[in-house]
Amino acid sequence: MELKLKDKVAVITGSSKGIGAGIAKAFANAGAKVGVNYASDKVGAEKVVNEITKNGGAAIAVHCDVTKLVDVQRMFEETKKAFGRLDILVNNAGVFAFEPLEAVSEESFNRQMNTHVLGNLLCSQQAVELFGESGGSIINISSTVSTNPMAGLIVYCAAKSAVDTFTKVLAKELGSRKIRVNTIAPGVTDTEGNHTAGIIGGDLEKQMVAMTPLGRTGEPDDIAKVAVFLASDDAGWVTGERITVAGGLL
Repeated sequence: MELKLKDKVAVITGSSKGIGAGIAKAFANAGAKVGVNYASDKVGAEKVVNEITKNGGAAIAVHCDVTKLVDVQRMFEETKKAFGRLDILVNNAGVFAFEPLEAVSEESFNRQMNTHVLGNLLCSQQAVELFGESGGSIINISSTVSTNPMAGLIVYCAAKSAVDTFTKVLAKELGSRKIRVNTIAPGVTDTEGNHTAGIIGGDLEKQMVAMTPLGRTGEPDDIAKVAVFLASDDAGWVTGERITVAGGLL
């Protein structure tokens, strides 16, 4: 089997569970060494690392609140210390809250916007400093709601729209340095977070599946396969793109 990410080093934010964990494991299976980031779920991150190492891969668990520069700097320093380099960044860390306009608080706004926008910015700054002369790949995780918003998700939808624009700007700004920047926009995906929010297993999941041409909920591995492609040399002529991975749900 061809290892599309052989000898590459990647940091995936928010990868203790869900889509991030799926990407971390897929990257490791493709030959990459992986920094598994977590903000609070140390047990989950260590579980992902153990699964990777048990299968012969290399990974470390790295604590970091992506909204804090000191944390972000330490995360990349620890990854470089462990693996010597950096080639790939996946900005996956995310939070959301269903709340009508009148319920949105300053705290909720800042938590969501800072995680998705400031976090992506800080992590990208540090990653670009570590990418070598051969460049690198930044993959941002957006959502179908950035272009097809849902009522009750005003801040999350706005944050993900910002992520889409962030990608286009950095693709233009960093292209001359051989750094590619792309976005993956998942649809409704079977993750721990979506179970906790009541999306999976509830009426909303049934509604979303009914609107999805391929007729099912997404799995983290569906997203991870596309992330492997974007991180690999197969996508060497792809930058500034937003790829929707949602079974036809737009």
